[in-house]
Amino acid sequence: MRSYLDFEKPVAELEAKIEELRALNSDGDAIADEISRIEGKAAQALKELYAGLTPWQKTQVARHPQRPHCLDYVATLIEDFVPLAGDRKHGEDEAIVGGFGRFRGDSVCIIGHEKGSDTDSRLKHNFGMARPEGYRKAVRLMNMADHFDVPVIALIDTAGAYPGIGAEERGQAEAIARSTETCLDIGVPNVAAIIGEGGSGGAIAIATANRVIMLEHAIYSVISPEGAASILWRDTAKAQDAASSMKITAHDMVRFGIVDAVVHEPTGGAHRDPAATIAATGDAIAKALGELRGLDRPTITRLRREKFSAIGRTIG
Repeated sequence: MRSYLDFEKPVAELEAKIEELRALNSDGDAIADEISRIEGKAAQALKELYAGLTPWQKTQVARHPQRPHCLDYVATLIEDFVPLAGDRKHGEDEAIVGGFGRFRGDSVCIIGHEKGSDTDSRLKHNFGMARPEGYRKAVRLMNMADHFDVPVIALIDTAGAYPGIGAEERGQAEAIARSTETCLDIGVPNVAAIIGEGGSGGAIAIATANRVIMLEHAIYSVISPEGAASILWRDTAKAQDAASSMKITAHDMVRFGIVDAVVHEPTGGAHRDPAATIAATGDAIAKALGELRGLDRPTITRLRREKFSAIGRTIG
């Protein structure tokens, strides 16, 4: 059953009317014509609505519970996937999933945040908020990929790293820093795709890549709009204002030179047509990897470092 966001109410009402008419189970031309007319009206309303989304509305779309998540991409894009677990220091963190497989015939290492799709899986994956052992697992996998000369693909979808006391006691900040450092140091190509939320250091820890792509209605920010509103105004109700001020949309990221390409989403967002979204993302990843193919290891590392240094000079 489709879940609607608050601002999608006009479309929800039209689509509910369509379902009511279909439930009449009539083959009459009059009802068929009416269904067709309302379908056209609903499609136009959805198109107009998504053509002018505000940053806060994009935030809601990026968080949509039916949006395809990391494991959906892995299941579709990666063949012969072998997941690997544990950081070899403390334990396993299922907020970050990773392993090796084949992407369009070539061996790859894939790492990503997994939010989960229902209550049980969300609890299992801690809503995509990784603990230190998750980032240390990512470091282990990236080093393994570097050793075997295998490109790395990262799928970013997290509100941020887990802020719990236990995570801090086990060195959350250090783990994020080491993961970011490893992204910068490896000599194999890496591509990051922001498929939902790209929140804070929890995102950048695996998104410091040669190429960064971003879905059209994803967001990328140093802090969540709610967190920014709490700090600036001490009122999370002002999250909408914060989202507008923070410049968190794909359009903003391209303008600032932070992401390299934007993947178009189906009208109504990725959750309306997950298969098309995943396919388009796969094409963008393949293109990015193709641009890096043939470069030697020192060049790959140098270009990556120059890319992020240039962002600092431009925005900082």
